[in-house]
Amino acid sequence: MSLVLDPAAQDLLFREARTANTFTDEPVTEEQVQAIYDLVKYGPTAFNQSPLRVTVVRSAEARERLVQHMAEGNQAKTAAAPLAVILSADNEFHEELPALFPHFPQAKDVFFSERPAREGAAALNAALQAAYFIVGVRAAGLAAGPMTGFDFEGVRKEFLDDDHTPLMVVNIGRPGPDAWFPRSPRLAYEDVVTTV
Repeated sequence: MSLVLDPAAQDLLFREARTANTFTDEPVTEEQVQAIYDLVKYGPTAFNQSPLRVTVVRSAEARERLVQHMAEGNQAKTAAAPLAVILSADNEFHEELPALFPHFPQAKDVFFSERPAREGAAALNAALQAAYFIVGVRAAGLAAGPMTGFDFEGVRKEFLDDDHTPLMVVNIGRPGPDAWFPRSPRLAYEDVVTTV
């Protein structure tokens, strides 16, 4: 059985895609970021809760502040990337549910009135959206360098608020020289899939 998606698109989005570690200095425009979001916003989430929030770190001053919170091995990469974004989960996503889930607007209060329930749902669904976002970066012909090596609390205090939980920092741009580490092995189908 073959996939419907063109093999070149399969390669672009998955087979040839890797975490980029270097980038050219070609800028990433606001229009490119908007096009990425306008594509990936259609990826499904539970109750259409859409809790992912994207903080685009554009100014030199903001970039310096972000770099200070990155792990030592990630600082130079983040400083040199054309664009860095902070992906976070909005723990107050339920406030948007009456508009996002109009056929059952009571979901806001029925399922998500308690903060712990919201935090769990936001973490799971924003992580799902973060994966869509990374694939969207690739669909735009750009490379993504997602990282979790940073001071989460420091980034939250510096760029977000108590209602947002940082998930990852993603460097974005055109891949530079020696951008990729060698491809690491993957588990085989039979090692992952169990039929019951």
